[in-house]
Amino acid sequence: MLRAADLVVRWGAATAVDGVSLSVGKGEMVALVGPNGAGKSTLVQALAGLVRPASGTIEVEGRIGYLPEGRQLFPDMSVADNLSLGAWRGRSRDPARVYQVLPALAGLAGRKAGTLSGGQQQMVAVGRALMADPEILLIDELSLGLAPIVISGLAEQLRVLHETRDLAVLLIEQNAELAFELCTRAYVLENGRIVASGSPADLQGSRAVREAYLGGGEGFRAAGPARPTAGED
Repeated sequence: MLRAADLVVRWGAATAVDGVSLSVGKGEMVALVGPNGAGKSTLVQALAGLVRPASGTIEVEGRIGYLPEGRQLFPDMSVADNLSLGAWRGRSRDPARVYQVLPALAGLAGRKAGTLSGGQQQMVAVGRALMADPEILLIDELSLGLAPIVISGLAEQLRVLHETRDLAVLLIEQNAELAFELCTRAYVLENGRIVASGSPADLQGSRAVREAYLGGGEGFRAAGPARPTAGED
């Protein structure tokens, strides 16, 4: 559904994404993890068509729904109006179909988005992305700034959406434990480059990954560059 090859993205003289190749298959849930400043948000913006790469290729089969970091809602607009902005041109702006999969939003439809809790706002952002009827969902930091109990609820909703709608999902997360719990495959991005990839079990078994993302330590800088697993694009 989604494939990037040798992708390079620059901000002026700075290279934010440096030769990244990755793929997400139909109905697959894939994680992209890494520290702050690794280039995760720049990469997902390029995949969503919001940033023009300097070089490399992106192939997309199907409609993309994009959930940006920080939600980026219009706080003075109602929940229903925020949702309607997610519909692609020519598609219905009626949010009723989103209320069917996220029924809690129906009770919030008339409230201004800025009056909602962080978890409710994140749910609105998910619903807005679903208004595009996507086959591919790009999610940038699902858990950012949220309490553990809220994260757990959103993660379960995402799991159900993925299973019932057969969505292909690329989940960009700094919380590697959450990403590994939800996804069957993952990439690790550091300094704009993929430094490891594989199943969550393989990555959790890597000392470099554990030290960098699952409990502190010097991570890849101390251990040296991690070799991508077999099958890396």
